[in-house]
Amino acid sequence: MSFNLRNRGLLDLESFEPRDVRFLIDLAAELKRTKYVGNEQPRLKGKNIALVFEKPSTRTRCAFEVAVHDQGGHVTYLDSAGSQLGKKESLKDTARVLGRMFDGIEYRGFHQSVVEEIARSSHVPVWNGLTDEAHPTQVLADLLTMEEFGEMPLHKLSFCYLGDARFNMGCSLLVGGVQMGMDVRICSPKALQPPKELLDRMQVLALRTGARISIEPNPMSAVKDADFLYTDVWVSMGEPQDVWKQRIDELLPYQVNAQLMQATGNARTKFMHCLPAYHNLETEVGRMVHESFGPSELEVTDEVFESEASIVFTQAENRMHTIKAVLVATLG
Repeated sequence: MSFNLRNRGLLDLESFEPRDVRFLIDLAAELKRTKYVGNEQPRLKGKNIALVFEKPSTRTRCAFEVAVHDQGGHVTYLDSAGSQLGKKESLKDTARVLGRMFDGIEYRGFHQSVVEEIARSSHVPVWNGLTDEAHPTQVLADLLTMEEFGEMPLHKLSFCYLGDARFNMGCSLLVGGVQMGMDVRICSPKALQPPKELLDRMQVLALRTGARISIEPNPMSAVKDADFLYTDVWVSMGEPQDVWKQRIDELLPYQVNAQLMQATGNARTKFMHCLPAYHNLETEVGRMVHESFGPSELEVTDEVFESEASIVFTQAENRMHTIKAVLVATLG
């Protein structure tokens, strides 16, 4: 079976076929092997890529920069202070300028409509580094990580996402898991579950892929026999303090702690997080939450985060390998 993703962007996983996602995971695993053994072949020589960041990031920026460098290409980093995106120049005009100068554009910011407009106007491949609605490059890394640690095909594995599942991580993990035919469990309060329209579409897709979808508000029931427990931050910086208090109160029962890990009944269960994680008081945010609301640990305890079950730093590394696969497949 042949695949041709040349000149395609990656705005969200749902626009890709399951076989496309499978191809990218396999390609990422191969590129990871070649980097480890030192015989990687550069496929992006002469390619120039713009990294447009309206929202800052450690992992996404570093993963794209190292991936492009390893493959022989060049990057230009543009943050909100370094471009006129949407300020003195319209989004459409900026995209048309960048499309004349660069072979591809990565965008990380807020609204999905922005990355879609860049793709329409630039006429070059555009890759979504994160929006409020989707985080496709993260989920590709997560799927590669699950396959590595699960030591069996993805369709034989299960994961449970705990917390606020309405936005980019919960929704994108749902899509990726269903595409790979996995046992997908979403564990969150009713008000924080994925949109019904997305769930309906995924139930239809699950009939094709053999995926199993469950929405369960009870953490102890949701995690039973799960291979992976996955969580994310509960509140974003910039949201008002009354939202922080409400969200913390609502989600404390969904904290991934030793008791919840034991409730899986599976000694091989691994813990996953897309990072950053608020698991101690070593960050400004962690200290602010502790002083304002009481908890010293939020979505995951330090005990679990630092345990042998935690595979979060392999996830972080795999961002680079899967992003490299996306670049090579679409631009190389």
